[in-house]
Amino acid sequence: MTILDGKKVSNDIKNEIAEEVKHMKANGEKVPHLAAVIVGNDGASLTYVGSKVRACERIGFESTMVRMSNTTSEIELLDKIEELNNNVDIDGFIIQLPLPPQINTQKVLMAVNPDKDVDGFHPMNFGKMALDMSTFIPATPFGILELMDRYGVETKGKHTVVIGRSHIVGRPMSILMGRKGFPGNSTVTLTHSHTKNITQITSQADIIISALGIPKFLKAEMVKDDAVIIDVGITRVPDDSEKGYYITGDVDFEHVSKKASFITPVPGGVGPMTIAMLLKNTLLAREQHRKHNR
Repeated sequence: MTILDGKKVSNDIKNEIAEEVKHMKANGEKVPHLAAVIVGNDGASLTYVGSKVRACERIGFESTMVRMSNTTSEIELLDKIEELNNNVDIDGFIIQLPLPPQINTQKVLMAVNPDKDVDGFHPMNFGKMALDMSTFIPATPFGILELMDRYGVETKGKHTVVIGRSHIVGRPMSILMGRKGFPGNSTVTLTHSHTKNITQITSQADIIISALGIPKFLKAEMVKDDAVIIDVGITRVPDDSEKGYYITGDVDFEHVSKKASFITPVPGGVGPMTIAMLLKNTLLAREQHRKHNR
C-alpha cells in the first residue's frame, strides 16, 4: 500500500512555482498576484485564506486579502468583485465560501471575470472543462489529478466510483476521470445520497473518490482488494482530547488502508493539494494575461 502524500507533492509543486517566479523576477516580469475575498468571520474560512496568503508569500506571489463584514450586502460584494475584475494588477481572485445568507452565492460566482476565476467555479470555465478545452480546473479536482499523475496511478480502462455530486468536487471529478488522456479514460459511476446499493457499486470500483463529508463512511467491506482510495472529506469529530476534536475523512482509514493499493491520508492528502493547485491556476492566469497584453 502506497500513501498518496499530498503534503510532499504540494511542497514539490510550490518549489517548482517558486523557481518560475524567480525567473520572472530576473527577467523583470510582473509576478502573479492572487486576491482572496472573505465575507464574515467564519473560523475555518479565515484559517484557510490565511494559509493561502502564507503560501503566496513563500513562493514569491503578491497577495491581497479583502475582508468584508458579516453584514455586507450583495450589492457591496458585487461592487468589490467589479473592482477586482477591472484591477489589471490582480491576475486571479477567489471568493471564499460559504457566504452569509443575504448573499446569492451563484450570482456572486457569475460576476467573477472567467479569466480571473482561479477557483474554476464560473459556468464558462466549468463548461470548457466539460468540453475538454483549456481552462481553470477547480483546485481540489486538479489536485487529485496531479496526485494520481505524480504517483503513476493507472486510470485507463478502470472503474472509478465518485461518492458525492457537489459542483466543487464530485461532479467535476466525474467529468475529468472520464475524459481522454491521463489521468482519465476511466469508466465513471457517480453516486450520491439517493444511490441504492452503494456497497454493491463501491465494491466493484478500481478507484473510489469520496467527497461526502460523512466521517468514516467508507468501510473496508465496501472496498475490493487493491482499490485506489481518494478521501476528500474532512470533518472535526468531538472527543475528550485537549483540542476537543480530532480530524477524520470519509474513509475508515485504519481498516480500508489494509486493502488499498494507494490511499490518501486525512489530513495531509487532498487538502494541501488544493492550495498548491490554486497557486498553479494563478500562475496560468498570469501567463494568459501576459500573452494577451503582448
